Amino acid sequence: MELAELIIALKKRRQQIQANSKPANPTPGTSIASVAKRMRPSCEQDDYSQGTKIMRYSGPELPEDIWCHIHALLPLPDAARAGCVSREFLRSWRCHPNLTFSQETLGVKRTFSEKICGSDTLAWKFTKIVDQIMEKRAGIGVKTFKLEHCGSRIYTRHLKSWLQVAVNPGLEELVLSLPVVYDAKYYNFPCSLLFNGNGKSISYLNLKSCAFHPVAGLGCLRKLHLSRVHITGDELGCLLSNSLVLKELNLSRCNKITCLKIPCLLNQFNHLTVFGCKTLELIENKALNLCTVRIDTTLVRLPFGDSLRVNNLEMLWAFEYNLVYYARADLPRIMPNLETLGISSAGEVLNTPIVTAKFLHLKLLEICLSVAEGAFSPAYDYLSLVFFLDACPVLETFKLSVWQTRMKHDPVSGDSSLLRKMPGHHHASIKNVKIDGFCSAKSMIELTCHILDNATSLENLKLDPIYVGGYEHVDRLTVHEIGDCSPHTGQRMIREAHKSVLAIEKYIVGKVPSNVKLNIQKPCSQCHSVK
Repeated sequence: MELAELIIALKKRRQQIQANSKPANPTPGTSIASVAKRMRPSCEQDDYSQGTKIMRYSGPELPEDIWCHIHALLPLPDAARAGCVSREFLRSWRCHPNLTFSQETLGVKRTFSEKICGSDTLAWKFTKIVDQIMEKRAGIGVKTFKLEHCGSRIYTRHLKSWLQVAVNPGLEELVLSLPVVYDAKYYNFPCSLLFNGNGKSISYLNLKSCAFHPVAGLGCLRKLHLSRVHITGDELGCLLSNSLVLKELNLSRCNKITCLKIPCLLNQFNHLTVFGCKTLELIENKALNLCTVRIDTTLVRLPFGDSLRVNNLEMLWAFEYNLVYYARADLPRIMPNLETLGISSAGEVLNTPIVTAKFLHLKLLEICLSVAEGAFSPAYDYLSLVFFLDACPVLETFKLSVWQTRMKHDPVSGDSSLLRKMPGHHHASIKNVKIDGFCSAKSMIELTCHILDNATSLENLKLDPIYVGGYEHVDRLTVHEIGDCSPHTGQRMIREAHKSVLAIEKYIVGKVPSNVKLNIQKPCSQCHSVK
């Protein structure tokens, strides 16, 4: 039985007990309340006499630790509601080991008048509710403490008191997210709480928008996420050098770090993410088992250190140009053992180059060409991506996404005999190809036709003229009712999408072999109608 069903069954059982306790025919002159009181078991009379509204539940006799375990598996709001059923459940709720405080879980909402007047009492409402809960948690162990502060004001005295209760020798996960509008340096995370022994069991630490100045390491720390955190490279190095079981580090917009040093002592370290750290000049990696890197620039601009064992790389940055060119030209030398590669480029002024070095192990290639406003460079030749595919002899999956608000490439026209061909390039391992944001550009039609002619193992080809940003839909009409079929696509690209479908039908459909499954995601007839 699911936990939610169990709680419902317990509530129904309580209602049945109450219903069976009512007398069928009370004697004249006797109040219903007095009769009900006589009919209650003595234990319930004691609760009634104390004026409480919480009834004792005479359901299945289970040890208290079993009930605590059941409640620990419930989300925080459900566990709180279950605490209203009986005193036993109330005790279980007060011992709930996983505390997640956010605007959503606490149901804190800004009133209409506050929105109009601009008065922000959201933070005070949030603080008051959390205070009431944490006051009853003193001395009770917490395994997970997640706080996503809402409102623009931080009551630091209250925040510190919550952390004093939450940070205990049994704490495993600590997540503290303060408002982005708040300057990180003004809230100094009380590191003494972590490094006096109470943080010895923490395996996941996630801090956002605060100052953090560690003076030691955390022996059980496996995942560290820092976003908009005021911390220097030396301070972070101190933490890393003394957290020997660390596996994952995620840094976002930590602008006090100029040099990131990952020591060789981190034998289990395998995942690094670095985004938006503007002052970062060097990553000195000495961890031998680092295999996954997500970064927002090129490794030529940001020297990296040991990268021979890296087999998963994502370069995702909306303002970096020519990442595809760089990846083809330099990555085989820097990271020769890549198995998956994701690239997001804001523009390609240079076509994909012809280079002799190959990606001998690459099986998944994802390229996203994204322009927030305007057209992707019309000078870029989509057909030149053939040189990238040619460098990947074991490539199995190729995904191309193009996001633009208008199309300026030369559209396809005339007879199919006018399309360019690139003989001598064979892609024997490619099985799956998806092009998201497919357009009627002549070079994109040529690229698709080339794949059909030369990918001898091709099984699936999916073409979607509407950019969906990673969302997968079987049929747009099936999700139209929930508003999830890209209804905000501009009219220019809607018209282009309809042109693309016609181009697919004219130039591509007839070239698809019988053993290849072609999936054309047509525009939604309601969201993407041409006006």
